[in-house]
Amino acid sequence: MTSLLPDATGSFRRQIVVLTTCVVAFAMVVLTVVLQVVLADLSKSTVDRVLEDRADAVVGSVVDASTGAGLEVPTAELDTGVVVYDASGAAVVGIAPGRLQEAYTDLSTTSVTHYRTVGETRLIAEPFSTPSGTEGVVLVSERFAPYESAERYALIVSLITGALATAASAAIAAWVTSRALGPVAVLARTAADWSEHDLSRRFALGPPTNEIAALAAILDTLLDKVSAAIRSEQRLTSELAHELRTPLTAVQASADLALMDDNLTPDAREFMADIADAARRMATTITTLLDVARTGATQLEASACWLDEVIAEVVRSLPPHQLEVQVSVLNDRVAAPATILTRALSPVVENAVRFARHRVEITAPDASGGDIVLVISDDGPGVDLPDETVFLPGTTSLGGSGAGLGLALARRLARSIGGDLDLAQAQAPTRFEFRLPRS
Repeated sequence: MTSLLPDATGSFRRQIVVLTTCVVAFAMVVLTVVLQVVLADLSKSTVDRVLEDRADAVVGSVVDASTGAGLEVPTAELDTGVVVYDASGAAVVGIAPGRLQEAYTDLSTTSVTHYRTVGETRLIAEPFSTPSGTEGVVLVSERFAPYESAERYALIVSLITGALATAASAAIAAWVTSRALGPVAVLARTAADWSEHDLSRRFALGPPTNEIAALAAILDTLLDKVSAAIRSEQRLTSELAHELRTPLTAVQASADLALMDDNLTPDAREFMADIADAARRMATTITTLLDVARTGATQLEASACWLDEVIAEVVRSLPPHQLEVQVSVLNDRVAAPATILTRALSPVVENAVRFARHRVEITAPDASGGDIVLVISDDGPGVDLPDETVFLPGTTSLGGSGAGLGLALARRLARSIGGDLDLAQAQAPTRFEFRLPRS
């Protein structure tokens, strides 16, 4: 049967690790963007302060040197990109860089302090007047390149730090969740194993002092209830079998005694033989169900039978029919008792014979190393029920007259030996597939 335990791709542990990694990665991206915005604003503010300091220094030297009506500018105070203009906008000293000539000319007559960014260069135009009343404008430029280089280095460091922090958070989340959820996975695997092989065992971790102990206590309680339900079912099965065996034995004995009478007519003899065979089949069915209810899984796994012999027995026990039953199976050995396997196959084969028009095929393609897949198909009208509904007790297809218990019993018996039964194809030709454990 399909395992109920989650696989690695869908485990809660993986979800936590992925979620933690995504959250940390998103946080690091946001921090990097914020840091770059702050650094860009800080760089602009720093450049503006540098420009202001340089402009103030030039203005101070010009004011101190200009004692007459003109402007006197000490050339020793001038750096590259510094130009002093008079009130008319004529350059007194300094040469504007070629790529900034237009911006310098435009700002040479400004009456207020003005900032402007041209490409990768920042400009400041600061007007001034000397004690004698002579006015002028100082223009100073500063390149952003050194500051942008620092921003790039900060971006690289931020990306590397973010990647390392994300990887570290993922590793820590994986370690923490592994330590925290490891016991839960062990409990789940252990409970699954016990449910298949030994329902009498318990975790018994003591008082529920933490979440793990509480979960173990809940699982112990659940196992107690499951065990009680199974014991009740086994007791009911045993009581029903005991009550049914006595009248069945009487019926079979009466039929056998009647068959010993030489005065029976042929029709009566055939009738009594049918009664005796039906009683024996019912007795075998009851015995098989008791074996399934009472026998442990380890004892079932230790049993084995030959598939071709079981199928031959199933075909021999079919009611009289005029159909062609084609059997094509290898001499495989099945890890199950012959009686249980016979009772599992019989309802499916009998249904196929009942609904088939001309033939029934029983095949088992070779699948060395894996489970045996036994296919039972017929050329009847098909099944008019959903795949899973057809295996529900009391369900019949196409107005069948039976009790609707055959397929449900067949699937239950197949699963009791570690196999399964599925409806592979509902439309004609109908195909049922048994998966049987190879011995």
